[in-house]
Amino acid sequence: METRPLRGKPVRDAVLTDLKNKINHESRPPGLAVVLAGDNPASAVYVRHKEKACREIGFHHVTHRFSSEVTQGEILSCIQQLNQDPLIDGVLVQLPLPDQLDQQEVLLAVDPQKDVDGFHPENLGLLVAGHPRFIPCTPKGILHLLQYYDISTPGQKVAVVGRSLIVGRPLAMLLSLKREDGNATVTLCHSRTRDLPAATRQADIVVAALGVPQALGREHVSEGAVVIDVGINRVEAPETKTGTRLVGDVNADELDGWVSAITPVPGGVGPMTIAMLLENTWEAMMFRSQAS
Repeated sequence: METRPLRGKPVRDAVLTDLKNKINHESRPPGLAVVLAGDNPASAVYVRHKEKACREIGFHHVTHRFSSEVTQGEILSCIQQLNQDPLIDGVLVQLPLPDQLDQQEVLLAVDPQKDVDGFHPENLGLLVAGHPRFIPCTPKGILHLLQYYDISTPGQKVAVVGRSLIVGRPLAMLLSLKREDGNATVTLCHSRTRDLPAATRQADIVVAALGVPQALGREHVSEGAVVIDVGINRVEAPETKTGTRLVGDVNADELDGWVSAITPVPGGVGPMTIAMLLENTWEAMMFRSQAS
């Protein structure tokens, strides 16, 4: 069996091109603000990629950078100012935050109508109720990928491995909703799932989002299934120049020729996340303009 790669780049490019065209018909561009605290290298790289994407398609963007010694009051004051800024439609707090900060309080401080990450309890509640305002970026990107590659979900059995608030739980809920990109029968698996291979082998689509390098192999996936690999893990690789390489949460070598389609790592789900963030920011601007 030939395994089809589900690459994220063409899907991302289509989304960004569509957004760029929409902006040309508006009186002002959407505005995205990022709050970055501390010196986490991965966070710094991710924020630079967001800034680059904003510049490429014409979004207004600002980044507020704070040292690792920032206080809770300073962060909350910054968020309050952004909540009131009429040129800012989306506010994103880059995680993780320094240890001295109360992450829950910080996330709750973001105006739910500007919460383009979709993590505020109000937005999560709307998702659970079946009327999502902002869909968390990675789950939304996965839905876009499935639609782009004509992988239907209604009536399908889906196993989501991983129950994080960022990916697993919202994705499981979305796929079960009564909508064209949902209507699936979803099993949410996690670290305490008894006999994980037995659960995942029943699925037509397996989503690996557990954060463990190459944790799922051929014994976990039925022949011909579709695999969405959300994991991005850096592992030792002495044969490479850097001494490391990126792998997903599935063993891609084992699944090549066994599954019908798989998202590569890197280059699969990853490129979708920032595109979905910008799409959410556009939707936030539309939502606020209709409400005013």
